Amino acid sequence: MPTIKDKFKELSKKNQKALVGFITAGDPDPETSVEIAVAMADSGVDIIELGIPFSDPTADGPVIQRAALRAIKSGTNIEKVFSMTEKIRQRTDIPIVLFTYYNPVFRYGEENFCKRAVDAGADGILTVDLPFEEESLITDYDKVNFPRINLAAPTTSDERIEKISLNSSGFIYLVSKTGVTGSAGLNPELTKKDYLRIKKYTDIPVCVGFGIKTEKDVKNIAEFADGVVIGSAFEALIEENLGKKDIPAIIGKKAGDYKKNTYF
Repeated sequence: MPTIKDKFKELSKKNQKALVGFITAGDPDPETSVEIAVAMADSGVDIIELGIPFSDPTADGPVIQRAALRAIKSGTNIEKVFSMTEKIRQRTDIPIVLFTYYNPVFRYGEENFCKRAVDAGADGILTVDLPFEEESLITDYDKVNFPRINLAAPTTSDERIEKISLNSSGFIYLVSKTGVTGSAGLNPELTKKDYLRIKKYTDIPVCVGFGIKTEKDVKNIAEFADGVVIGSAFEALIEENLGKKDIPAIIGKKAGDYKKNTYF
């Protein structure tokens, strides 16, 4: 099974950038969510970010907030997310990153969480509200092969970017702008400057997320970044098609359309 590092090497040989697709686990229900993830993988998504639904997703905009609420109402909890991860892993070998806030990890037990996640087939973790200085609270990453994805933002200083780069593995998630997921105001030129600031300190891939909605957005960001992260746009499409049996096919088609814009 390829690791996150392997995936980026594979894409580089093909002159492609990574398409990282985020969905909230359990939205609109656990069974459909698994089918959506598999359809995304089959349609060209290179890395799946599987969001653990949380009642207070402070980094997320209203679209993902509503997705988390739907998932929680459908009965999705951490154990079900692990079960979903296992089911997705049985049907695709693309890397799966668990996207979470720290509270669910803390409540589950940090070491138990990481061991269970690795056993389920997850390939990395992004704990959005946990500074990298505190990551030792979760696990000893040298003992558990569970790469951590750290965040950098336009407001992050060069000094801090250097520290983040030294303490990251898998890839670095560059937040394109201040604000929450799904908000408007994407500026590729400014984002490229932030990307280049990070690349001064590391060879680790840098993927850009927040505010990427259109195929043109994908192309503009993929021209310089190592990968593009899309979340709210997928979740908005799920929300628009609630109740339809072909949601996985709808999301898969959109994923394929996005992927076409990552070839160079």
